[in-house]
Amino acid sequence: MKSHTLFLLGISLFIISCKDTKKEETTTNTENQETASTDKSTEKPISDLKIIPITHATAVLEYKEKTIYIDPTGGAKAFKNQKIPDIVLITDIHGDHMNIETLDSLDLEKSKLVVPQAVAERLPARYTKQLVIINNGEVKDVEGISIEAIPMYNLREEALKFHDKGRGNGYVITLGNERLYFSGDTEDIPEMRALKNIDKAFVCMNLPYTMTVESAADAVLEFKPKQVYPYHYRGSNGLSNIIKFRETVNKGDSKIEVVQLNWYPTMK
Repeated sequence: MKSHTLFLLGISLFIISCKDTKKEETTTNTENQETASTDKSTEKPISDLKIIPITHATAVLEYKEKTIYIDPTGGAKAFKNQKIPDIVLITDIHGDHMNIETLDSLDLEKSKLVVPQAVAERLPARYTKQLVIINNGEVKDVEGISIEAIPMYNLREEALKFHDKGRGNGYVITLGNERLYFSGDTEDIPEMRALKNIDKAFVCMNLPYTMTVESAADAVLEFKPKQVYPYHYRGSNGLSNIIKFRETVNKGDSKIEVVQLNWYPTMK
């Protein structure tokens, strides 16, 4: 009788031990899953760059602690809630790129204004000390950011009056490991087609001032940026056909991503 009791006690202890072991394994597996989940949630973002379309050729770039305005237009209202810029880039003398009223309405006291010579000559003297003059083919370091001036001009005979070669700048901006190209007002010039290692290209396409959708797509397919952002596509007859641009680029090279941002929020 005594031995029978001891036998039953031994079996009971064995069953309890097995349950505890299984409980420990379940707890360990749950902890491992939680650790994996925590590791995944702390992954770094893919990019530190934020791109904010304002309108037409106007944009705001935020990269880490730096803020850059591209061709600011639209007055103070257009930049409500935006950070004060460290750098302002202006591509050309026309009002949709160089807008003195907008510049005067913004807090630019500590900003560097990166401009071609033609723009510098037209800005009020109060901005002279803040100017960084850069002309076609030059590269300058501004606030720790590399900025290269790329030519922008017209090729078609009927459009030569709009943009003279050497007057305005497109820009290649290096932010971390990414190279961004802003075309400014241009056609599909050799200097654009010769660009290398562009991560994000902002390419204009509006008639009669710059180039056709077909020309823009053809140039993009030659210099092959990783991403292309159609911008500056309002012309004298309304908005250019961005769907056709995307389809043409994707048909020619499916690896190039066409990114559509809302540059004209008040237009359909």
